[in-house]
Amino acid sequence: MKKLVILTGPTAVGKTSLSINLAKAINGEIISADCMQVYKKMDIGTAKISTAEMDGVTHHLIDVIEPEEEFHVVRFKEMALEAMEKIYSKGKIPIICGGTGFYIQALVYDIQFTDQEIDKEYRQYLEDYADTNGNEALHEMLKAVDEESAENIPAPNRKRVIRALEYFKQTGEKFSVHNNREKERVSPYNFAYFVLNDDRNLLYNRIDTRVDKMYEAGLVDEVKQLLTEGCAQGMTSMDGIGYKEIISYLQGEYDLNTALELIKKNSRNYAKRQLTWFRREKEVIWLDKSILKSDQELLDKIMDSLKEKGII
Repeated sequence: MKKLVILTGPTAVGKTSLSINLAKAINGEIISADCMQVYKKMDIGTAKISTAEMDGVTHHLIDVIEPEEEFHVVRFKEMALEAMEKIYSKGKIPIICGGTGFYIQALVYDIQFTDQEIDKEYRQYLEDYADTNGNEALHEMLKAVDEESAENIPAPNRKRVIRALEYFKQTGEKFSVHNNREKERVSPYNFAYFVLNDDRNLLYNRIDTRVDKMYEAGLVDEVKQLLTEGCAQGMTSMDGIGYKEIISYLQGEYDLNTALELIKKNSRNYAKRQLTWFRREKEVIWLDKSILKSDQELLDKIMDSLKEKGII
């Protein structure tokens, strides 16, 4: 079985520096499992890792597609598998690092996705319904036909709510049934799945500080530039936290302070949802920064676990 390491955790927990140290320690290369850092020209709002921060470690799936392009789990899996083959061919170990749990699950357990043709009319109907009545009303539609999916997919995640409704309409099977069946798949990898976490108050303070730094670094100007280049509300890239709130501010829906507070609030809520997801995952090794105080202690714990699993 090919070797694979996953290092994930909620937004702003400190995955980046630890992943660099880990890659150096095990002769690895990093594949980003971040649904936003994949986009070019979107550096500030995504807290994208810089070349200097990479410190010579090769990274994949960062800064590789245009903001106008769609990015979803199927495309992520295709691109990640291609990157993994390149890494294996060098005799190195791939390290999946990022906070998009659904992407990680799809890759680790080789989840298969159905190939039904998109019913564009039905998708547009659902989009229009949500625009008119709100995401909560769309979420209620899902709850009526698939309560388990509605529990697992938050109302703000419109794209996944629509995907679940589409799947039910096209197949007559609940999306949750499909997902539960896929979750029983056995991973084709000898993997170690680490989740980095910290005291909630410390995490939330780091999120708030990060948003303040994004603003100081020019987040508003970054969004303005993207809009002048043809990006628009409703695009997958522009639906990211930090971008959608600034677009609403620029459109006069609320003032700048409200926009920044919303980014902080939405980021904290996202961190909660991430942790909920990781707690449901199988075979996870938790790394608690309130106990393991330094990067060296965290790295030692990871290395011990990798040795136990025969990955190094």
